[in-house]
Amino acid sequence: MTAQVDRTAGAAGAAAAEAAGAGRASRAPGTVRRRVLVGAAALLMLTGGATIAHGAADGTDGAPAPDGGGHAAHSTGTGAGTGTGAGTGSGEAGPVGGASRSGGFWMRADGVFSPPGSFVPSDALTYDTALVPAAARIEITQYADRTSHRVGTRLRGLVPNRAYGMHVHTSPCAADPASAGPHYQHRASATADPVNEVWLDFRTDRNGNGEAEARHEWGFRDGGARSVIVHDAQGGAGKRVACFTVPFSS
Repeated sequence: MTAQVDRTAGAAGAAAAEAAGAGRASRAPGTVRRRVLVGAAALLMLTGGATIAHGAADGTDGAPAPDGGGHAAHSTGTGAGTGTGAGTGSGEAGPVGGASRSGGFWMRADGVFSPPGSFVPSDALTYDTALVPAAARIEITQYADRTSHRVGTRLRGLVPNRAYGMHVHTSPCAADPASAGPHYQHRASATADPVNEVWLDFRTDRNGNGEAEARHEWGFRDGGARSVIVHDAQGGAGKRVACFTVPFSS
């Protein structure tokens, strides 16, 4: 009986020593360095650090692939989607984009809405916080390839189950909603229509999220498209309730 107790105590001591050794291993310098790097990356994300990416309009070289569906000029949706950008992170990242080997390109920009004059400046301005609350998010994507030009949007945190209008405009956003200028038009026209302009009208789902995409065979003139305006109604006009300055490519 005494020998059995001694063997048990010895086994327990060996187990304790093994556990202590594992604990020391978990605190090895390499592990500590990895933890420090992970912590620094998390801190960078929390402070809204921008990520630089490069890719291609045809879905190669790491570019986000364009969504399918929709007719030639204008398509809308209500799903929240699953990509990166407006629905992720806690800060406002800078635009990212790149060129493809085939000569196309892609661009993505995201913003967090805030009223003009807010303590933290933003490229996304809300002029009516009842319809576009502060901290709502927007993402704009642009793709071009050999045959088409596509502009898409995703929004988060708006009024649920509501219709909004949205168009590409000619000038950057400012405190005065009128500063964004008129709709961008491919050809000067007396009328507003989704064939000659970029319309991104959408309807939010029950969570206040919405998305849309417009497709055309033409692209923007250099410096001609500078922002998107969110309107309180769909169609060619409506009160300007929010604006997002976007570095569209030509």
